[in-house]
Amino acid sequence: MNRKNRIILSCVYWAFVAYVFVPLILMVLMGFKDSNFIGFPIRSYTLEWYTGVFDDAETISAFVYSVAIAVLSTVISILVGTWIAVLLEGRSFWGRAVVFGMTVLPALIPGIISAIAFRIYARYLGIEPGMGAIIWAHAVHNVPFVVLVVMARLSTLPKSQIEAARDLGADPLIAFLRITFPYLVPAIMGASIFCLLLSFDDFVRSFFLGGYEPTLPVLIFAKLKSGMSPEINAIATVALVLTAVIGVWAERFTRRMNKDS
Repeated sequence: MNRKNRIILSCVYWAFVAYVFVPLILMVLMGFKDSNFIGFPIRSYTLEWYTGVFDDAETISAFVYSVAIAVLSTVISILVGTWIAVLLEGRSFWGRAVVFGMTVLPALIPGIISAIAFRIYARYLGIEPGMGAIIWAHAVHNVPFVVLVVMARLSTLPKSQIEAARDLGADPLIAFLRITFPYLVPAIMGASIFCLLLSFDDFVRSFFLGGYEPTLPVLIFAKLKSGMSPEINAIATVALVLTAVIGVWAERFTRRMNKDS
């Protein structure tokens, strides 16, 4: 690669970095502004908006509600997605392509279309809008990502290990629990963190299927109706920091587990 191409690639890279991080930096800064409205110049700074986030019962309630939905939907996604991945990987049977296609379809459908479809189907089934409906929609949307991650990990599992366990008298369940499952733990952990973050940040499905109690993204959207204020920036910044911490921890944890395995 010559010098001209390196310069062009460097410019493109830093332009992309600026495109991603400059809005986030501005969002964090606006949360410190000592004013009821966001905008420049920032003449004085305050921590009032950030301390107010932790004193606001409505925000804390929405945060806990979002975390509960994310955890429950992730558990369902992991159980269903892992089972489907084990069923599909390394096996040939009639209709396998159809099962795989139907499994990954929820990840390909636009969010707004998916949310409307879930709302109509939930009403047809008699499921009331609320926590249960949101968990159901989030779980269905997250299953494809679990399937793809677990299948990728399964494809690298040496078949000789399972065959050796079977030769030693282990039945399929014991072979799965002692050979396959421990090998899948890094992939399952990575998929779990991804699903948690995906569910926590999901606005569209939460908005269409939610009841009277809002999730955190829906609450932020509701506050936006009265205009932008540093309070919204503070809430978004706290959520961003928590998400980033969990993401960094998950990346290091899965890397360590991959090395150990």
